[in-house]
Amino acid sequence: MTTARLAPRTALFLPASNPRAIAKARGLAADLVILDLEDAVRDDAKAQARAAAVEAVAEGFGPRLCAIRINGSDSAEHVDDLAAVARSVADFVVVPKVETAEDAADVHAACGKPVLAMIETPLGVLAAAEIGAVQGVSGLIAGTNDLAASLKLPPQSGRGALSVALQTIILAARANAIWAIDGVFNGLDDPEGLAVECREGRMLGFDGKTLIHPAQIDVAAHAFCPSPEEIADARALVAAAGGGAERFRGRMIEAMHVTQARALLERC
Repeated sequence: MTTARLAPRTALFLPASNPRAIAKARGLAADLVILDLEDAVRDDAKAQARAAAVEAVAEGFGPRLCAIRINGSDSAEHVDDLAAVARSVADFVVVPKVETAEDAADVHAACGKPVLAMIETPLGVLAAAEIGAVQGVSGLIAGTNDLAASLKLPPQSGRGALSVALQTIILAARANAIWAIDGVFNGLDDPEGLAVECREGRMLGFDGKTLIHPAQIDVAAHAFCPSPEEIADARALVAAAGGGAERFRGRMIEAMHVTQARALLERC
């Protein structure tokens, strides 16, 4: 499913059970707010969080997109979550641990919302292209924490051990003209580490990053925004292009490079 909207650079997870965090999010600069019904919510607070999520998206988040992350199909909360999302005005439904195209198709059919599928297991990675091809899937989210755990990676492995999985997710998204969103950065007091990981994610081809704390928004937004030098170069390239292959600032360009430059300028 081709996604017409520009992909979010910043996608902030918030517990749907935390009204103060939800209220604060309405004044934050995140591109996408994801109200979480899954990992961030205690079992005894699931029903309350579900009702709060529906109410919160009805009130809206201004210009920000909003999504609800449901519990997976192996959860007793799954059916009720689907019903709640279906009657909500959420822009998207975020689905954890998607492993087959049928998983994504079933959720889309049940709630009628565009799906952001989290790829968090080896099976999910291997099926990413098929998942991304499902009508109703608007993007893939790399669930890096669960993916690392399911691959049995030692804690000190670092992102390099996930490189094949991350690139597979990006390839699947690009093959289907949908969003590719990077996983979370766990460090809450390490803005430089976050910036490094965001820059790495952008260089891999991700459109943006999922976040777990408001303090991460500005760092991620800056990292995924084209630099002033990139913007100036893209503008000059578009202005100079006359059609066909030609020389520009010491390199050869053609129509493909003009398309790339225009796409970059749309992200400014």
